[in-house]
Amino acid sequence: MVNPDAGLGGRLGLKGSDGQAEYARSLGAEDRAGPRVTDCLAYFSKLHRDCSNIEWITSQGRMGTDWISDDIGTVETIHESIGNTSAADSSGLIANLLDSEIDLLLYGGGDGTTRDIVAALESHGRSDLPIIGVPCGVKMHSGCFASSPKAAAEVLSAWLNGDLLIASTEVLDLDEELYREGRWVVRLYAEAMTPASPRWMQGTKQRVEASGEEEIVEGLADHIKELLMTEDRLIIWGSGGTLRTIGELVGLKPNLLGIDASVGEKQVGVDLNEKQLLELLDAHDGPITLLLSPMGGQGFLIGRGNLQLSPAVLRQVGVNDVLGICTPAKLLTVRRLRIETGDTTLDAEFAEKKYLKVLQGYRTTRVLPIAVD
Repeated sequence: MVNPDAGLGGRLGLKGSDGQAEYARSLGAEDRAGPRVTDCLAYFSKLHRDCSNIEWITSQGRMGTDWISDDIGTVETIHESIGNTSAADSSGLIANLLDSEIDLLLYGGGDGTTRDIVAALESHGRSDLPIIGVPCGVKMHSGCFASSPKAAAEVLSAWLNGDLLIASTEVLDLDEELYREGRWVVRLYAEAMTPASPRWMQGTKQRVEASGEEEIVEGLADHIKELLMTEDRLIIWGSGGTLRTIGELVGLKPNLLGIDASVGEKQVGVDLNEKQLLELLDAHDGPITLLLSPMGGQGFLIGRGNLQLSPAVLRQVGVNDVLGICTPAKLLTVRRLRIETGDTTLDAEFAEKKYLKVLQGYRTTRVLPIAVD
C-alpha cells in the first residue's frame, strides 16, 4: 500500500503532509512515496531473484500498481485508487487486503499512514499482522520503518526466507498542527508487529533530556561562536532542541523545527525550504558549515525531519562540511550516524568517508561511524 501524499511537504519546509498535500502540489512538490516504493521493489527483485512463489495484492492506481514494475511476480488488484486519496481509501484497501488473507503488509508512508494502518488492523481484529514501512514521510518516529527503501527490501527478503522473527514495536506520531507552531508533541498510539532486524529497521525515536548538561551546551555555544561564526562563514543550522538552545546562546533567534542560516553574528535565514537554501548557497562566496544534531535512539543525521536538505543542497554544502552536534547524554543512545539522502550516489560519498566528526563539548570532538542503509 502506498500513501501517494506522504512526504510531499518535506523539501518545502511544511513539516509534514497531513492536510497539506494539495497545497504542497500547488507549490510544485513532486511525488516522494511512490518512487521510493518503486526503488524498494526494484531492489527486492534483484535481491530475491525467485519471485514465482510470491503473490502481491494491492490497489489499482495511485496506492499500488502505479509504482509496481512487471518483474516482481504475480500482482492481483482488489481495490481502485484513481485521483486524490484519503485515510478512508487506506482503510478500505486494508479491509480488502485482510479479506484476501495477506501474510504481511508492505507500505510506503509516514507516521500518519502507520497510525491509520494500525487503527484499521485493530478494528478488524488483526493487530497481529506484521507490517514493514518504506520510509516516505517527512518525520518518522515509529519503529516499524526500515532505515531506507533498500533496507525495507532486505527486511522483506529476509522475512520471506524465514531469517527474521516478528516482534512488537511502538507506533508514534507527531501532532503536525502543534509541530507547525513550534511544539514537539509525540504520542504513543499503539504497538505493531514487524520483523525484528536491528541492522535494517530504524527503531523508535527517543527524546533525550538530561539534567546537568547546561554547562556542556554553553561550551558548545562558545566553541561555535569563537571558531565557526566568522564574518565570511555561512552556517546552516539544523533542527532540534540542542541547536535551538545553542543558537539562542550565540545571539540568534532559531526555529526549533526548521532550517536556519547565519553569516557571522547575523541571522540570514529562518525556517528555510530547499529553494531558499539553494539561493542562499549560490549567493555565498566563502566557507560553509552545516550543523546537525542526530535523532536520539535512531541516530539519523540526514533523512528524517530535514528533507529541506535535499541532495542538491547537500552537494552545494559538501560532505566534508557537515558537523554533528551531540551532547554526552545523546551519545549514549547514538552509536552511529545514519545517512539517507534519497540519492544513492550521494549516500555512497558519505559511506566512503566512513566516519564523521561530532562536536560534544567545548573544543572536544569525537568521530562516529557513518551508516548508510
